Amino acid sequence: MEQQTAVEHVERSRRIERVLDGQSVMDGAGVKINRVLTQPLQRRLDPFLMLDAFGSDKAGDYIAGFPEHPHRGFETVTYMLAGRMRHRDSGGNEGLVSDGGVQWMTAGRGVIHSEMPEQNEGLMEGFQLWLNLPAADKMSAPWYRDIPAEEVPRFTLPSGAAVQVIAGSSHGVTGAVQREATQPLYLDIQLPQGVEFEQPLPAGHNAFFYVYRGEVVVDGKAVPQARMAILDNAEGADGVRIKADTPSRLILIAGRPLNEPIAQYGPFVMNTNDEVFQAVEDFRAGRFV
Repeated sequence: MEQQTAVEHVERSRRIERVLDGQSVMDGAGVKINRVLTQPLQRRLDPFLMLDAFGSDKAGDYIAGFPEHPHRGFETVTYMLAGRMRHRDSGGNEGLVSDGGVQWMTAGRGVIHSEMPEQNEGLMEGFQLWLNLPAADKMSAPWYRDIPAEEVPRFTLPSGAAVQVIAGSSHGVTGAVQREATQPLYLDIQLPQGVEFEQPLPAGHNAFFYVYRGEVVVDGKAVPQARMAILDNAEGADGVRIKADTPSRLILIAGRPLNEPIAQYGPFVMNTNDEVFQAVEDFRAGRFV
Protein backbone atom coordinates (compact mmCIF):
# COMPACT_ATOMS: atom_id res chain seq x y z
CA MET A 1 0.00 0.00 0.00
CA GLU A 2 2.30 2.75 -1.32
CA GLN A 3 1.64 6.20 0.18
CA GLN A 4 2.42 9.83 -0.63
CA THR A 5 5.06 11.35 1.62
CA ALA A 6 5.86 14.62 3.34
CA VAL A 7 9.51 15.60 3.75
CA GLU A 8 10.84 15.28 7.30
CA HIS A 9 14.30 16.35 8.40
CA VAL A 10 16.37 15.85 11.55
CA GLU A 11 18.41 18.80 12.79
CA ARG A 12 20.44 16.89 15.38
CA SER A 13 20.68 13.11 15.38
CA ARG A 14 20.70 10.96 18.46
CA ARG A 15 23.86 8.92 18.93
CA ILE A 16 24.36 5.26 19.70
CA GLU A 17 24.53 4.55 23.40
CA ARG A 18 25.53 0.90 23.01
CA VAL A 19 25.44 -2.02 20.60
CA LEU A 20 24.27 -5.46 21.74
CA ASP A 21 24.52 -9.00 20.36
CA GLY A 22 21.42 -10.52 21.92
CA GLN A 23 21.18 -14.00 23.43
CA SER A 24 20.66 -17.29 21.63
CA VAL A 25 17.80 -19.07 23.41
CA MET A 26 15.18 -21.76 22.90
CA ASP A 27 11.53 -20.83 23.38
CA GLY A 28 8.13 -22.35 22.77
CA ALA A 29 8.48 -26.09 22.12
CA GLY A 30 12.09 -25.69 21.01
CA VAL A 31 12.31 -22.77 18.57
CA LYS A 32 15.77 -21.24 18.17
CA ILE A 33 15.67 -17.44 18.48
CA ASN A 34 17.94 -14.48 19.12
CA ARG A 35 16.56 -12.59 22.13
CA VAL A 36 17.72 -9.08 21.34
CA LEU A 37 15.82 -7.07 23.93
CA THR A 38 16.24 -8.97 27.18
CA GLN A 39 14.63 -8.46 30.59
CA PRO A 40 17.51 -6.36 32.04
CA LEU A 41 16.82 -3.76 29.32
CA GLN A 42 13.12 -3.32 30.09
CA ARG A 43 13.55 -0.21 32.22
CA ARG A 44 15.95 1.39 29.75
CA LEU A 45 13.71 0.67 26.75
CA ASP A 46 10.33 1.17 28.47
CA PRO A 47 7.61 0.55 27.13
CA PHE A 48 9.20 -2.37 25.26
CA LEU A 49 9.61 -5.64 27.13
CA MET A 50 11.19 -8.03 24.65
CA LEU A 51 12.31 -8.37 21.04
CA ASP A 52 13.01 -11.76 19.51
CA ALA A 53 14.56 -12.21 16.08
CA PHE A 54 14.18 -15.60 14.43
CA GLY A 55 15.45 -16.86 11.11
CA SER A 56 16.37 -20.28 9.78
CA ASP A 57 15.91 -22.44 6.71
CA LYS A 58 16.32 -25.58 8.85
CA ALA A 59 12.90 -26.91 9.81
CA GLY A 60 14.27 -28.38 13.03
CA ASP A 61 14.93 -24.85 14.30
CA TYR A 62 11.27 -23.79 14.11
CA ILE A 63 8.92 -26.69 13.34
CA ALA A 64 7.89 -27.29 16.97
CA GLY A 65 6.42 -23.79 17.12
CA PHE A 66 4.71 -22.22 20.11
CA PRO A 67 1.87 -24.45 21.40
CA GLU A 68 -0.88 -23.01 23.62
CA HIS A 69 0.40 -20.62 26.28
CA PRO A 70 -1.10 -17.69 28.25
CA HIS A 71 -0.42 -13.95 28.30
CA ARG A 72 -1.68 -11.08 30.46
CA GLY A 73 -0.82 -7.39 30.70
CA PHE A 74 0.89 -6.52 27.40
CA GLU A 75 0.74 -6.68 23.59
CA THR A 76 2.57 -8.93 21.14
CA VAL A 77 3.52 -7.80 17.64
CA THR A 78 4.63 -10.54 15.24
CA TYR A 79 6.20 -9.37 11.97
CA MET A 80 6.92 -12.13 9.49
CA LEU A 81 9.55 -11.51 6.82
CA ALA A 82 9.35 -15.00 5.34
CA GLY A 83 7.34 -18.10 6.15
CA ARG A 84 3.87 -18.93 7.45
CA MET A 85 2.68 -19.07 11.07
CA ARG A 86 -0.88 -19.90 12.19
CA HIS A 87 -2.33 -18.02 15.17
CA ARG A 88 -5.24 -19.34 17.24
CA ASP A 89 -6.44 -17.97 20.57
CA SER A 90 -9.01 -18.53 23.29
CA GLY A 91 -11.00 -15.51 22.12
CA GLY A 92 -11.88 -17.35 18.91
CA ASN A 93 -9.42 -15.46 16.71
CA GLU A 94 -7.47 -17.25 14.02
CA GLY A 95 -5.12 -15.98 11.35
CA LEU A 96 -2.18 -16.88 9.14
CA VAL A 97 0.74 -14.47 9.10
CA SER A 98 2.98 -14.81 6.05
CA ASP A 99 5.64 -12.90 4.10
CA GLY A 100 5.49 -9.22 5.09
CA GLY A 101 2.42 -9.60 7.30
CA VAL A 102 1.85 -8.51 10.90
CA GLN A 103 -0.21 -9.88 13.77
CA TRP A 104 -0.99 -7.51 16.64
CA MET A 105 -2.49 -9.03 19.77
CA THR A 106 -3.49 -7.27 22.98
CA ALA A 107 -3.49 -9.86 25.75
CA GLY A 108 -5.16 -7.49 28.21
CA ARG A 109 -6.75 -9.36 31.12
CA GLY A 110 -5.78 -12.71 29.69
CA VAL A 111 -5.65 -14.82 26.57
CA ILE A 112 -4.33 -18.27 25.67
CA HIS A 113 -2.91 -18.60 22.18
CA SER A 114 -0.72 -20.73 19.94
CA GLU A 115 1.58 -19.84 17.04
CA MET A 116 2.42 -22.84 14.88
CA PRO A 117 4.36 -23.08 11.60
CA GLU A 118 2.40 -24.00 8.49
CA GLN A 119 5.46 -25.21 6.61
CA ASN A 120 7.93 -28.03 7.10
CA GLU A 121 10.69 -26.69 4.87
CA GLY A 122 12.11 -23.40 3.65
CA LEU A 123 12.98 -20.14 5.38
CA MET A 124 11.09 -18.81 8.39
CA GLU A 125 12.22 -15.34 9.45
CA GLY A 126 10.77 -12.48 11.44
CA PHE A 127 10.41 -10.73 14.77
CA GLN A 128 8.21 -10.73 17.83
CA LEU A 129 8.03 -7.57 19.93
CA TRP A 130 6.40 -7.31 23.37
CA LEU A 131 4.88 -3.90 24.09
CA ASN A 132 3.80 -3.09 27.64
CA LEU A 133 0.32 -1.88 28.52
CA PRO A 134 -0.28 0.96 30.99
CA ALA A 135 -1.68 -0.06 34.37
CA ALA A 136 -5.08 1.34 33.39
CA ASP A 137 -5.29 -1.03 30.39
CA LYS A 138 -3.75 -4.21 31.73
CA MET A 139 -7.15 -5.73 32.49
CA SER A 140 -8.78 -4.56 29.26
CA ALA A 141 -10.52 -6.96 26.90
CA PRO A 142 -8.18 -8.96 24.62
CA TRP A 143 -7.92 -7.73 21.01
CA TYR A 144 -6.45 -9.16 17.83
CA ARG A 145 -5.77 -7.95 14.30
CA ASP A 146 -4.23 -9.56 11.25
CA ILE A 147 -2.49 -7.13 8.89
CA PRO A 148 -1.51 -8.75 5.57
CA ALA A 149 1.51 -7.35 3.75
CA GLU A 150 -0.59 -5.45 1.22
CA GLU A 151 -2.28 -3.50 4.05
CA VAL A 152 0.96 -2.32 5.69
CA PRO A 153 1.47 1.32 4.61
CA ARG A 154 4.74 1.91 2.78
CA PHE A 155 6.61 4.62 0.93
CA THR A 156 9.78 5.15 -1.08
CA LEU A 157 11.79 8.36 -0.85
CA PRO A 158 13.61 9.90 -3.85
CA SER A 159 16.87 8.66 -2.29
CA GLY A 160 15.68 5.08 -2.74
CA ALA A 161 14.97 4.46 0.96
CA ALA A 162 11.92 2.16 1.19
CA VAL A 163 9.96 2.10 4.44
CA GLN A 164 7.09 0.02 5.80
CA VAL A 165 5.17 1.69 8.63
CA ILE A 166 3.83 -0.94 11.00
CA ALA A 167 3.03 1.52 13.81
CA GLY A 168 3.29 5.26 14.39
CA SER A 169 4.03 7.56 11.47
CA SER A 170 6.96 8.48 9.24
CA HIS A 171 7.34 11.15 6.55
CA GLY A 172 3.62 11.84 6.60
CA VAL A 173 2.60 8.18 6.32
CA THR A 174 0.44 6.80 9.14
CA GLY A 175 1.12 3.22 10.20
CA ALA A 176 -1.22 0.28 10.44
CA VAL A 177 -1.61 0.53 14.25
CA GLN A 178 -1.64 3.46 16.67
CA ARG A 179 -1.53 3.42 20.48
CA GLU A 180 -2.22 6.57 22.48
CA ALA A 181 -0.48 5.63 25.73
CA THR A 182 2.81 4.28 24.39
CA GLN A 183 2.86 5.95 20.94
CA PRO A 184 4.92 3.15 19.38
CA LEU A 185 6.90 3.70 16.19
CA TYR A 186 7.76 0.52 14.27
CA LEU A 187 9.45 0.87 10.89
CA ASP A 188 11.06 -1.62 8.52
CA ILE A 189 13.64 0.36 6.54
CA GLN A 190 15.47 -0.76 3.41
CA LEU A 191 18.46 1.37 2.35
CA PRO A 192 20.59 1.17 -0.80
CA GLN A 193 24.33 1.52 -0.25
CA GLY A 194 25.33 5.06 0.72
CA VAL A 195 21.76 6.26 1.34
CA GLU A 196 20.84 8.12 4.53
CA PHE A 197 17.43 8.02 6.20
CA GLU A 198 16.18 10.61 8.70
CA GLN A 199 13.44 9.88 11.22
CA PRO A 200 12.20 12.45 13.77
CA LEU A 201 11.76 11.09 17.30
CA PRO A 202 9.96 12.88 20.14
CA ALA A 203 12.13 13.95 23.06
CA GLY A 204 11.91 11.45 25.88
CA HIS A 205 10.85 8.52 23.73
CA ASN A 206 13.12 5.50 24.05
CA ALA A 207 14.43 4.18 20.73
CA PHE A 208 16.51 1.36 19.29
CA PHE A 209 17.07 -0.43 16.01
CA TYR A 210 18.08 -3.89 14.84
CA VAL A 211 20.05 -4.48 11.64
CA TYR A 212 19.08 -7.71 9.88
CA ARG A 213 20.81 -7.12 6.55
CA GLY A 214 24.06 -5.28 5.84
CA GLU A 215 25.60 -2.60 8.05
CA VAL A 216 24.56 0.95 8.96
CA VAL A 217 26.23 3.95 10.57
CA VAL A 218 24.86 6.53 13.02
CA ASP A 219 27.05 9.54 13.80
CA GLY A 220 30.16 7.67 12.72
CA LYS A 221 29.47 4.47 14.68
CA ALA A 222 28.88 1.31 12.67
CA VAL A 223 26.26 -1.29 13.55
CA PRO A 224 26.72 -4.62 11.74
CA GLN A 225 24.17 -7.25 10.83
CA ALA A 226 22.41 -9.11 13.68
CA ARG A 227 23.12 -6.34 16.21
CA MET A 228 20.80 -4.04 18.13
CA ALA A 229 21.74 -0.41 18.81
CA ILE A 230 20.19 1.60 21.64
CA LEU A 231 19.89 5.29 20.77
CA ASP A 232 20.67 7.85 23.44
CA ASN A 233 18.18 10.39 24.79
CA ALA A 234 20.46 13.37 24.40
CA GLU A 235 18.89 16.75 25.10
CA GLY A 236 18.32 18.69 21.90
CA ALA A 237 18.34 15.66 19.59
CA ASP A 238 15.19 15.58 17.48
CA GLY A 239 15.57 12.24 15.71
CA VAL A 240 18.06 9.89 14.11
CA ARG A 241 20.05 9.79 10.85
CA ILE A 242 20.94 6.30 9.68
CA LYS A 243 23.28 5.72 6.72
CA ALA A 244 23.83 2.41 4.94
CA ASP A 245 27.43 1.30 4.45
CA THR A 246 26.17 -1.56 2.30
CA PRO A 247 22.65 -2.40 1.03
CA SER A 248 20.88 -2.79 4.38
CA ARG A 249 17.59 -3.51 6.15
CA LEU A 250 16.70 -2.73 9.73
CA ILE A 251 13.76 -2.27 12.03
CA LEU A 252 13.55 1.02 13.98
CA ILE A 253 11.42 1.01 17.12
CA ALA A 254 10.58 3.85 19.53
CA GLY A 255 7.92 4.66 22.09
CA ARG A 256 6.84 6.81 25.00
CA PRO A 257 7.87 5.28 28.34
CA LEU A 258 5.14 4.42 30.82
CA ASN A 259 7.40 5.01 33.87
CA GLU A 260 5.43 2.43 35.84
CA PRO A 261 6.66 -0.53 37.90
CA ILE A 262 7.21 -3.76 35.95
CA ALA A 263 6.51 -7.09 37.61
CA GLN A 264 7.02 -10.05 35.28
CA TYR A 265 6.68 -13.77 35.68
CA GLY A 266 7.10 -15.45 32.31
CA PRO A 267 4.09 -14.55 30.14
CA PHE A 268 2.46 -12.33 32.78
CA VAL A 269 3.55 -8.67 32.99
CA MET A 270 1.86 -6.57 35.64
CA ASN A 271 2.77 -3.72 38.00
CA THR A 272 3.03 -5.61 41.31
CA ASN A 273 3.92 -9.11 42.44
CA ASP A 274 0.41 -9.51 43.90
CA GLU A 275 -1.04 -8.84 40.44
CA VAL A 276 1.27 -11.45 38.96
CA PHE A 277 0.21 -14.00 41.61
CA GLN A 278 -3.42 -13.22 40.74
CA ALA A 279 -2.69 -13.74 37.04
CA VAL A 280 -1.22 -17.18 37.73
CA GLU A 281 -4.21 -18.07 39.91
CA ASP A 282 -6.71 -16.85 37.30
CA PHE A 283 -4.97 -18.84 34.57
CA ARG A 284 -4.92 -22.03 36.64
CA ALA A 285 -8.59 -21.52 37.51
CA GLY A 286 -9.51 -21.18 33.83
CA ARG A 287 -10.55 -17.55 34.10
CA PHE A 288 -8.73 -16.39 30.96
CA VAL A 289 -10.86 -15.81 27.85
